Amino acid sequence: MKITFKTLNAVFAFILLAALTVSCSKKSEMDKFIDSLLSQMSVEEQIGQLNLHSMGFRSSAALTDDNETVKAVKTGNMGALYGFGGDPATMRKLQEYALQSPHGIPLMFGMDVIHGYQTIFPVPLAISNTWNREMVEKSARIAATEASSSGINWVFSPMVDICHDARWGRIVEGAGEDPYLGGEMAKAMVWGYQGHDDVFSDNEVLACVKHYALYGAAEAGRDYNTVNLGRQEILNNWMRPYKDAAEAGAASYMSSFNEYEGIPATANKYLLTDLLRDEFGFDGFVVSDATAVAELVNHGIGDLQEASARALQAGLDMDMNSDGFIGTLKKSLDEGRVTKADIEKACRRILEAKYKLGLFDDPFKYIDEEKVKTNIFTPENRAFARELARESQVLLKNDGVLPLSKNARIALVGPFANNASDMSGAWAMSAKASDNVTILQGVKEALGTSGKLTTAQGSKITAQPIRGGFGVGFTRNEGAGRGPAAPEKTNAQLIAEAVAAARAADVVVACVGEPNSMSGEGSSRADISIPDVQVELLKALKATGKPIVMVLTTGRPLTLTWEDENMNAILNTWSLGTESGHAIADVLFGDANPSGKLTTSFPRMVGQLPLYYNHKNTGRPHPDFEPYRKFTSCYMDVINAPLYPFGYGLSYTTFEYSPVTLSASSMPVNGKVTASVTVKNTGKYDGKEAVQLYIHDVYSTSTRPVKELRGFEKVDIKAGESKTVTFEICSDDLAYYNHDLKWVCESGDYEIMIGPNSKDTGEPVILTVQ
Repeated sequence: MKITFKTLNAVFAFILLAALTVSCSKKSEMDKFIDSLLSQMSVEEQIGQLNLHSMGFRSSAALTDDNETVKAVKTGNMGALYGFGGDPATMRKLQEYALQSPHGIPLMFGMDVIHGYQTIFPVPLAISNTWNREMVEKSARIAATEASSSGINWVFSPMVDICHDARWGRIVEGAGEDPYLGGEMAKAMVWGYQGHDDVFSDNEVLACVKHYALYGAAEAGRDYNTVNLGRQEILNNWMRPYKDAAEAGAASYMSSFNEYEGIPATANKYLLTDLLRDEFGFDGFVVSDATAVAELVNHGIGDLQEASARALQAGLDMDMNSDGFIGTLKKSLDEGRVTKADIEKACRRILEAKYKLGLFDDPFKYIDEEKVKTNIFTPENRAFARELARESQVLLKNDGVLPLSKNARIALVGPFANNASDMSGAWAMSAKASDNVTILQGVKEALGTSGKLTTAQGSKITAQPIRGGFGVGFTRNEGAGRGPAAPEKTNAQLIAEAVAAARAADVVVACVGEPNSMSGEGSSRADISIPDVQVELLKALKATGKPIVMVLTTGRPLTLTWEDENMNAILNTWSLGTESGHAIADVLFGDANPSGKLTTSFPRMVGQLPLYYNHKNTGRPHPDFEPYRKFTSCYMDVINAPLYPFGYGLSYTTFEYSPVTLSASSMPVNGKVTASVTVKNTGKYDGKEAVQLYIHDVYSTSTRPVKELRGFEKVDIKAGESKTVTFEICSDDLAYYNHDLKWVCESGDYEIMIGPNSKDTGEPVILTVQ
């Protein structure tokens, strides 16, 4: 039989029709089931499905008949519970209680699985530095498998908030400052958790995209603070990751704490309904962040009853920990403040999620005590964690001291050198410090019987103990402790010990930075430098004249101007999780070539914040690297440029880029062209390079950024080898939301640039859209 193009079209059309028929059939079956169930449920039971409570992060309450949670579950006044952790037996018992409720509606079980479940991966900001979609998706797939093996079927991840201000502690949970890259990371995470279709296997879980919306734009980088941005600005530079996650099929969203346009996000109809549902096409359910409904009272929009009614009508479906819905919606219904249709709509969305998970067919689908023994913290998962941690590290500076020789005499010093728990990073709720490989352990294993290693704590982490901070208490200190025991020695004595070790060594590896508790929720910092006591250590080490490799543990960009001037090499490891020590040693000794690139700009001074590469020009622009010139847009005391720009990261090898070529110099508005560049590895090491495509709309009806990322590819290139990287450009890659909030691709000239980072993109080529 001769296969023609016409035949193929007919085949594809038949397959598509069949797929749509099956999809509609499934949808119809779900609707019929839920219609029937809703018709039998009392209003009180429907409101009960909108109620979400925490069971505590580590321990299970005694499940006795007088326990308030047990009472709520048995009476149908609880839709879901969260905050367990490796306790499927307790979840089984609670699910049995749920089946005793009037209509036997099963519970969902949620948890904050942010960067791994028990196999802890690098923090999300670090993972984004891989620029590797496949690895990001695989990390979420492993996390979903481990979490679901413990009974969890709903994870509060991914966090997709864009952030321009490193003072905000929760920058650690996202993918940085760029909306395009953030959207790519969001899609990869959603697919990793949920798969690529709407059928949930027993190792796929509901993703929950957070925090919706604009939480990362909090003024002054202060957590929970007000957001003040225009609609055109948010649609072009902030909302894309939320939209991309919805298009990837995300099952749920979490509302954010901040207000927008004078209305808190948790009760903001423009955000929750007009944008998320009507514009982005989201059809899942929205849950509040913890106590966000109750916090509407503090915002000043009404008492708890009024706040709850407004949140429901705005598009919020589930109330986390506030007891606002369960406690006031029936009264609001009786008083005419909400309608039965409002309640049924929210309840339907929760029931649909449970139906899609398969819980009505098998309430115990995710609860299997045997899986805990076989699927969690496996050697395969740890091996991938090590691979991911290697690729997440960013080499910020290297004067040739790296990679280290395994025959060298090495002084490994600093408060993070032998610190297990602070390897986990913020929001590692299921981490065990005893599982984490310290830097000391990793370096020792890498050296074996070669070289010579001495170590010293060198300094305290901070001059005074850190109080609060959301990272405190999340990493279990089973057998490892929270870093070094509190020293009785003074900081001067600790420094003296490190200096003595340095003088007897060929090279110093100084492990410094932030602990878990200095980033994450509720951990905003006005000063984002390395703590003073650690800087004192670095200065004392510098005075020895020995070469220094600074290994930086951090959850955010820091101001490193002095360090950049005085350290021989800076390896930014972020917080790398379970396999930290092994992965860091792999890079230090050259067993792995660093390939991470920044997804956030590092400021020279905190006064530059907010700082981001895709800013706009002014009427009096000033070149980023030129000194002060009066009456232009610049600072008197520091140049405009960041210390390390977006997309930046060094390698042990070098890459050379050819000029960019286009398949055509012009295209119609609905057309496509390709942009290509040849990248040659001109060094001695095989390496990976994140090749980045940027565009600039030269003239447009509304002002556009000086540069915007519109594509990237991570490629392996062997020493001496060349590879051609090609990007397809279509109208959507050039489009933006105009002043009328319409998505448009305007005719005119566009600069097309390809390079290794946002600064070094070479000469642009012009693409004309007609």
